[in-house]
Amino acid sequence: MRRKSLASSIALVAAGALLMTGCAAGEGSALQEDAVNAGEWSTDTLNIDFATYNPLSLVIKEQGWLEDELEGVTVNWLQSAGSNKANEALRAGAVDVGSTAGSAALLARSNGSPIQVIDIYSQPEWAAIVVGADSDIESAEDLRGKRIAATKGTDPYFFLLQTLEEAGIGLDEVTIENLQHADGGAALTSGAVDAWSGLDPIMATTEIQSGTKLVYRNVDFNTYGFLNATEDFIENHADVAQVVVNAYEKARQWTQENPDEAAQILADVAGIDIAVADKVLNERTILEGIGEPGKKQRDVLEIVGPIFVESQDVKTQEQIDEALDSLFNDSFFAKADPAAIGD
Repeated sequence: MRRKSLASSIALVAAGALLMTGCAAGEGSALQEDAVNAGEWSTDTLNIDFATYNPLSLVIKEQGWLEDELEGVTVNWLQSAGSNKANEALRAGAVDVGSTAGSAALLARSNGSPIQVIDIYSQPEWAAIVVGADSDIESAEDLRGKRIAATKGTDPYFFLLQTLEEAGIGLDEVTIENLQHADGGAALTSGAVDAWSGLDPIMATTEIQSGTKLVYRNVDFNTYGFLNATEDFIENHADVAQVVVNAYEKARQWTQENPDEAAQILADVAGIDIAVADKVLNERTILEGIGEPGKKQRDVLEIVGPIFVESQDVKTQEQIDEALDSLFNDSFFAKADPAAIGD
């Protein structure tokens, strides 16, 4: 009975997704409708990422909910080391669903990547400006003339750009070392750079283990955690996309009800101390009431967008505006049913 109810709701979602993406129902969508009506899934493979910066993905993977629900579908999990890597995997078709910061999703969409956000997994304070334990840097204004590590195409990078702009420091007044997050943290603790625009849980690990200091924090400069899917996946496999969003909403509830267990999962996957995981998940991550993609996230990204143009990461503001108009797909969240995912 539950599968029949799910199939019915999925059919509605599929139609809605097609309308939102402006796609006409072609051969692929007709095959999907036939598969749903027959009680079968529209694909035999789901490629999806997990990431330590996306704690809900870790819970879903650990609990095996997708494997249990998608009978007959092979679920392949690929770890994303950062938003830039998730964007690369989405663009290459290596994953159907990938986790990024909102800023990274906007950057990708503005530069032609055919993705849409189908769920918001968190509102984290996951980026800040970090310096070594003995550093004489005390504020953002002290970054002028310094070497700063950041991973281009990720939220910490855009956090850094906003921080420099607010402090009145030009990009030509600093040296930005483009290092993957873990390498940036290592460069900071070894003294190879003066500062690092860090990302949790690596950032919290350096705080606890190496005594690093967060000299500038601003939760408003952190964009939300976006769960993105390729347009091909949304159009042709809306039934499976709905199950993914259902699982994410179940994981949101489960994590809030089981914070200690969720922190232990994060600690195990990330290879970090439980105290670090607890700081990241229970002190710096908001999960409640933020699953729906839409206006709140757009408001944040409208501030970030012009910075992309100024930094030449995107050529024109018109590309930003077009991306914002097409990035959000709330049809799956509107039909989300956490109870549809069995224990």
